[in-house]
Amino acid sequence: MIPSIETLRRSLDRMIICKGTQGHDVAGLHTELKRLPDSYDALVAFEARIADAPLREDWPYEEPNDLAGIQAASAGDRETGQTGSIAPVAAVDKARTAFYGAVCGCMLGKPVECNPTLDQLREAGEKVGQWPLDDYITEAFLQALGRGHGSHGETCRDTIAWVAPDDDINYTIMGMLMLENHGVGFTRPQLCDAWLHNLPPLWTFGPERTFLLKAGMQSVYGVGSGDEDSLDAFTARWNPNDEACGAAIRVDAYGYACPGQPALAAELAWRDAGMTHNRTGIYGAMFVGAAIAAAFVAESPMAIFREALKHVPQKSRFFEIVADSYEMVDAASDWLEGYRAINAKYGQYGHCQIYQESALLINSAKFATSVDDGFCKQVMSGADTDCYGEIIGSILGAYYGPGHLDPRWLAPFGNRLHTSLASFHEQDLAKVAERMAQLPKLTLVG
Repeated sequence: MIPSIETLRRSLDRMIICKGTQGHDVAGLHTELKRLPDSYDALVAFEARIADAPLREDWPYEEPNDLAGIQAASAGDRETGQTGSIAPVAAVDKARTAFYGAVCGCMLGKPVECNPTLDQLREAGEKVGQWPLDDYITEAFLQALGRGHGSHGETCRDTIAWVAPDDDINYTIMGMLMLENHGVGFTRPQLCDAWLHNLPPLWTFGPERTFLLKAGMQSVYGVGSGDEDSLDAFTARWNPNDEACGAAIRVDAYGYACPGQPALAAELAWRDAGMTHNRTGIYGAMFVGAAIAAAFVAESPMAIFREALKHVPQKSRFFEIVADSYEMVDAASDWLEGYRAINAKYGQYGHCQIYQESALLINSAKFATSVDDGFCKQVMSGADTDCYGEIIGSILGAYYGPGHLDPRWLAPFGNRLHTSLASFHEQDLAKVAERMAQLPKLTLVG
């Protein structure tokens, strides 16, 4: 049950890199790591030094992890209650559309989840006469691209027969189950228990897999994973890549449950995200949760993101980059101009690195004419195509509502949904969509 020395060394190397990007003074630590003996005691002691590395004196950002700290650092004029009214029946219809949009956007992006750029995708699409995207990816498209995701056998237009298993959809369903079983007062120990019973480790990535392995080992003897303090310790220590995008794909259901209540959606997103992530990893999730909730009542796509940005720390790297990108999109005359501006400045943040992709959500939403036009634009933007294709589907589904997602996008699935969740057996897509549609009733009265 003890990780190998090599595994620990690789984790420590990655932790040094992550701590450095988070503003900590890690000078000389890589060299020191190379010189350490192959000793568990030495590596554990060194991990403590990484974890306790001080912030650089010139670090200009304030990036708390606790909810009270985040709320204090967020915009002072943010609305803490309802930002707009919506009739329960309308919220139900929009939540259903949001879930369908998420599923379709995810499946569109899944075959090309290989960190492509827009230019690479366009070159491939033009070779086979499939650009701009207006339908699911074909095998011919992947051949022209020269690579693709391993799921292509069930997610390409040639062979789609159901919604293929995907971690994004797993997490959306997990959020639904938490709300159905525990309401908006669910706790992290309850979430941990649900993960242990449902999520196969190899269907998780980064901090999620690290968390599951830790919790799984401790659960053998029934200790250590049943309280908030122990879960916080999991997140604080031996947790490389704790700012990746995994938490942002876990919060759709919380947005559905909080129509017009972005502060509550952001809080639920924090409760989930903070189990595995820190800093930007949490803020990205809160931003997405708030955006989905705000979309139900927003007067324009740009208003969705103006509101969502209020619910993250205003002196964080996340806010700085996404707010700057908001201004670029606001000034852009079309979608390609917005993409070029964001990618030129923040293109180094590729697959799973949150910043560019969160910014591109704004660009896709502003210039979209429908739910499906939006997720096509998002997938054409490249990087993490399935995750952010899924997120924009939720946001625009909640914004536009029924009648703005062409039924042809759902038709190939034959109403069949496959997941990799151990204890979730419903395969009727429409029945799951109906359960998602009922989530707004948890917080709306009338």
